[in-house]
Amino acid sequence: MNRNTVAAALAVWALASAGCARGRRESAVKIDSLQLAMFAPLPPAIVRPDRPITQARIELGRMLYFDTRLSLGRDLSCNSCHRLDAYGADTGAVSRGHRGRLGTRNTPTVYNAAGHVAQFWDGRAPDVEAQAKGPILNPAEMAMPGPGAVMARLAADPAYRNAFLAAFPGQRNPLTYDNLGVAIGAFERQLATPSRWDRFLRGEDTILTDAEREGFNTFVAVGCAGCHAGTYVGGAMFQKAGVVHPWPDSSDVGRMRVTQRPEDRFVFKVPSLRNIERTGPYFSDGSVASLDSAIVRMGHYQLGTDLTPPQVAQIATWLKVLTGDLPTEHIAAPRRD
Repeated sequence: MNRNTVAAALAVWALASAGCARGRRESAVKIDSLQLAMFAPLPPAIVRPDRPITQARIELGRMLYFDTRLSLGRDLSCNSCHRLDAYGADTGAVSRGHRGRLGTRNTPTVYNAAGHVAQFWDGRAPDVEAQAKGPILNPAEMAMPGPGAVMARLAADPAYRNAFLAAFPGQRNPLTYDNLGVAIGAFERQLATPSRWDRFLRGEDTILTDAEREGFNTFVAVGCAGCHAGTYVGGAMFQKAGVVHPWPDSSDVGRMRVTQRPEDRFVFKVPSLRNIERTGPYFSDGSVASLDSAIVRMGHYQLGTDLTPPQVAQIATWLKVLTGDLPTEHIAAPRRD
């Protein structure tokens, strides 16, 4: 090998090494490890040790989730309001139910919801299995007159008879309303949306930009992580709407309607901030259209802080990191023969 060839090879090696070094460049914005300890990455699926999930139950749950026969008018399914191709929420402030009747609360996303402390804004259902049974019988939503009417419709379909038998083997009568909830819950427990935030928490240190790191630091510094932390960046507790200043809407008493306790007046489940960029409008009444406006409102009413425009922009930048990947194969509607 001549001298020129050696020199050229060394030059190529030096350039490649420099490129790798730039790829491994440490961020100028540091994140305190103690702050990160408040968060955890999403699991692949949100399971319960006491409730085994089988593929047969998942497939039955998928059938039920997309089936309009679960509504009195045969025109609404779970997916009508919790659209899986739209991050599991509704684009309106509130959803329309039976005969176009408007609901009173904003539709929460079903993605990652199985890991929350409870379901619905007021926490009246303990898990997704119980939650799935509520809207079907709600007169303002799917409006079926009772569990018996629901199961009679399904029992008339041989495909459902076979699917329930496969999902609940050994049961004398598997076509029950409780099993319907279990099956839909099994399907929803697969609705996890991992994001770049999870990759960062698992050790991909360079996956976040400096601006996103700065946004996380601001999020923690102003106090947002007091309620929005953990695996789901929220969803783990209840909190009063209007901790520091009275909340502008006093028409919905929140969790007090469930518990009948005065101390639960205006208390709601803290929502998860995963996919928050894609699940507006915001709050229990869907009254705020933009993410920036929602951040401003939370700063004022919950934290007693009038956030500056740069702070709002920083927080919004980090929140967008929480937008995850939809499980496209899992959420495909089943074929109806």
